[in-house]
Amino acid sequence: MSPPRPPPCPPPTAHLALPFFDAAHRTLALGLLPWAAAQQVDETDDRAACRDWVRRLGAGGWLRYCVPAAHGGALPALDSRALVLLRETLAYHSPLADFACAMQGLGSGAITLAGNLAQQARYLPGVASGRLIAAFALSEPEAGSDVAAMQTMASSAEETNPGGHPDSYSLTGSKTWISNGGLADFYCVFAKTDPTAGTRGISAFIVDADTPGLDATQHLHVMAPHPLATLRFADCRLPASALLGPLHGGFKLALRTLDIFRASVAAAALGMARRALAEAVQHARQRRMFGQTLADFQLTQARLGEMAALVDSAALLTYRAAWLRDEGEKHQRSVAAELRDRSVAAAMAKMTATENAQRVIDMALQLHGGRGVERGSKVEALYRDIRALRIYEGATEVQQLIIGKAVLQP
Repeated sequence: MSPPRPPPCPPPTAHLALPFFDAAHRTLALGLLPWAAAQQVDETDDRAACRDWVRRLGAGGWLRYCVPAAHGGALPALDSRALVLLRETLAYHSPLADFACAMQGLGSGAITLAGNLAQQARYLPGVASGRLIAAFALSEPEAGSDVAAMQTMASSAEETNPGGHPDSYSLTGSKTWISNGGLADFYCVFAKTDPTAGTRGISAFIVDADTPGLDATQHLHVMAPHPLATLRFADCRLPASALLGPLHGGFKLALRTLDIFRASVAAAALGMARRALAEAVQHARQRRMFGQTLADFQLTQARLGEMAALVDSAALLTYRAAWLRDEGEKHQRSVAAELRDRSVAAAMAKMTATENAQRVIDMALQLHGGRGVERGSKVEALYRDIRALRIYEGATEVQQLIIGKAVLQP
C-alpha cells in the first residue's frame, strides 16, 4: 500500500462550534488538521507504519491527550471529547494513524485509571512521547464478548506476603486478536485469579514484552492493515508489582477503560464516513456521463443527501456520548442511573456511527462504479477499514443489548 492519498478537501470544522466543545477542544482540532494533512507515511508494511505513526504522533504532541497531565499529558485527565476529535481527524486521513493513536490510549488506559504512582511513572510518560507502544489484552479464542469465559490464569507462584497477596504470579494461557500484538512494549493483560468467581475473579496485570514465557510471534492477517497477534503465556512469572488495580478487580477495570474509549471508536467511524462522503462528492462533480456530471442527476443528489444525514446523526450521538462522560467525570457524578445513561449513550454512539459509516462507505463505493472496487482507490480501502469497527470493542449486537436492557429498566 502506498502512502495515503491526500483527501479531496479538508474535513469540515462547523461541528466545532457546537456546545459540546470548549476552547481547548477547538484549539486541538484546528491544530491537528494541518498536521494530519501534511503527513506522508508509507503503509505498505502495517507494523512498520504503526511504529512510524506512533513516533510522529508522539513528536507532534498528539499522544499527550492519551495520558493525564501529571505524567506528561496535555489535559488534567483523560478527556473523551479530545479523544473523539483526535480519532475523527486522524481516521479521515489514515485509519492506520487513528489506530496507532487509539491503541496508545486504550493500551495504557487501565494504568491511568488504576495504576499506582510507580506504575504510572514508569509507563505513561513513554506512552505520551511515543517512546513506548501500549496494548490491551482482553479477548481470547473462546472469550470475546463473553468475558466470563476467560481461561487465561494468573496463579499464585509463591507464598503470600503478610498483607495476604501473593509475592508473585504465574501467567498461563492465551489472548488473541490483540492489537499491537508483537509490536507493543507492554501489555495490560486480564486473567483469572479466582477461576470459581466468574467475572468477579478477574485481575489485571502489566506484562512487559520481554517477559520470559510470553510469545507474541503469531501474527494475524485481516482484511485491512491492522497489526494483530495471538499472545501465548507459558508460565510467565510476574512480580507482585505487576498487579494493576485491586486483586479480582480486573473486570470492572476493563469495563471502565472500554467505556472511556467506546465513543472514540464511534469517532473513528465518523472520520471514515466523512472521508467517504468527501470522495463521493468530488467524484460526482467530476464524473461526466450522458452530457452532464454525475452530480446533476437527482438520484445522485438524493443519495448524497442521505449520506450527509447519516454522517450528521452519527456525529451528534458521538459528541453527546463524549460530553456526557466528561461532564460526569468533571462533577464526579457516580450515581448508578447516571453511570448507566453514560454507558447507554456510548453504546448508541458506537452502534450508530459504525453502522452508519458502513452504509455511507458502501454508497460512496457504489457511486464510484467500477473505480470503487479497484484496489488502491480510497473508497475501496475504506470499505475494508470500516468493517472491523462494527466488531471490536463491543460488537453491534452487544451495544444493542446494552441499550435494550436499559430501555426495559424503570
